[in-house]
Amino acid sequence: MFTGWSLIIAVGPQNAFVLRQGMRREYVALVVVICSVADALLMVLGTAGIGAVVERAPILLDLLRWGGAAYLLWFAYTSFRSAAKPEGLTAARGSVRLRTVIITTLTLTFLNPGVYIDTMLLIGSLANQLGTDRWAFTAGAVLGSITWFAAIGFGAHALAPYAARPRVWQIVDIAIGIVMVLISLRLIFGH
Repeated sequence: MFTGWSLIIAVGPQNAFVLRQGMRREYVALVVVICSVADALLMVLGTAGIGAVVERAPILLDLLRWGGAAYLLWFAYTSFRSAAKPEGLTAARGSVRLRTVIITTLTLTFLNPGVYIDTMLLIGSLANQLGTDRWAFTAGAVLGSITWFAAIGFGAHALAPYAARPRVWQIVDIAIGIVMVLISLRLIFGH
């Protein structure tokens, strides 16, 4: 579980989106479930040995890296655009379409090369060093992922009173945009 937390507790596009949805109080449970199930699936596949396949086919990681960098730059652009015209948010649900939330969650999850490195390669490699205990290790990492997404998704409700202030969202959008640009540059330059 601690290994799972150490890999997932970082400001990234997926975490930023979960936090944003939590503050907006829009489809939080769905976003938390999608992110948790995706991580669990990738960790199980990594433990089952799929990580070795991805490791042997670096073109897959290259495609993910460039696609992910392009998407993160687009995400940064939309964040900066939102910051230029900040609006406060209310606790009302449904101002964003369900389909948009699902597509955005899946895109931020599966177009992020880091998720494959962290979940499939690292968790899979660490788990497979433990022999018969590999599935217990993987279960702990999955639990770490589930508890993290639940904490930031549902914990963000506490921030909802501040969400009505346009200035708060301007700061959040600028911070998210900067993080997305930095992550995309890291992907582009391979550091």
